[in-house]
Amino acid sequence: MTLWLSSPEFGNLPEGQHLIRIQASPNYRDGEFRNQVPTTMLSGKRSRWASMYDHFFGDHPRLRPTQALPMVETDLNRLDRNQDAIVWLGHSSYYLQLAGKRILIDPVFSSNAAPLAFLNRAFGGNYPYNAAAMPDIDYLVISHDHWDHLDYPTLTAMRSRIGTIISPLGVGAHLARWGFDSERIHEADWYDTLVLEPGLTVHVLPARHFSGRLIRGNRTLWAGFMFETTQHKIFYSGDSGYGPHFAEIGQKFGAIDLAIMDNGQYDPDWSQIHMMPEEAVQGALDLRAASLLPAHSGRFAMANHTWDDPYRRIAAASQGKPFRLLTPTIGEVVRIADRQQAFTPWWELPGI
Repeated sequence: MTLWLSSPEFGNLPEGQHLIRIQASPNYRDGEFRNQVPTTMLSGKRSRWASMYDHFFGDHPRLRPTQALPMVETDLNRLDRNQDAIVWLGHSSYYLQLAGKRILIDPVFSSNAAPLAFLNRAFGGNYPYNAAAMPDIDYLVISHDHWDHLDYPTLTAMRSRIGTIISPLGVGAHLARWGFDSERIHEADWYDTLVLEPGLTVHVLPARHFSGRLIRGNRTLWAGFMFETTQHKIFYSGDSGYGPHFAEIGQKFGAIDLAIMDNGQYDPDWSQIHMMPEEAVQGALDLRAASLLPAHSGRFAMANHTWDDPYRRIAAASQGKPFRLLTPTIGEVVRIADRQQAFTPWWELPGI
């Protein structure tokens, strides 16, 4: 067990000067990071063991689609990099083009998202994206160090083609172990602002979640992000339960163009660390978002809801709301400035 946990996939915990900086954070107390509001991992009535037993052995039909989900194989290298666009790559992986720069968020191109190959297997089908298909990336953004957001095989395969890395405090220790130069890693605390270059700023913002790559929890920070250019403001929630931070961010930044919101892998037993679809809608309202793009579903079954539940519920909850719900398939290009672009309810296709 000790030898297995020492393998590089598990990364490293912060130490030395990095740990000293973490210990100075107002969000770090008694040896771990804390959420802005009291948050429990298991918020239901069942014990941890009862919840785990039900998760692995309970009867939960339709966790996975019976056929491959529709996907579009977009050649990202051929996109006009001066067109502001977003491409959902499944789960919480996103490719962004903003202010002429190429940004990759939480890329996971592996066929599973866990330390063991039989856990968190991707849905079936010919998934068209991998490290080799990616263009050179100006900015890699990592929201936290969970396996379905920080993927060792993906990042090591892309190491030579990634420029600057932006992450919450502590995550850089994993990346440093994986061979990334420390000069390329920019760690930040909640409400830190990084001016990447003229016309492109990233704000690191609170989320309501937790961290850890198996047994060592909350030693690294988790975060959301606001990408701000002269033309647009794009928000990515990261993994997050609903909380007052959305209203705080909405007040701080004013109305935003598009909110990418956590909308999958939820359960009543962990209702404080992931949002139900209706809460994702409320979060978008708090943010005063013009458009809502759901995240954290469509590629892995890590909770006990049906695979299409996030889409059905968020579509219903978005009816009559003052924002556009964007539901591209994996690989479809979302043109940020195009307020008329529409997408089909692909989860309703027969047979899946």
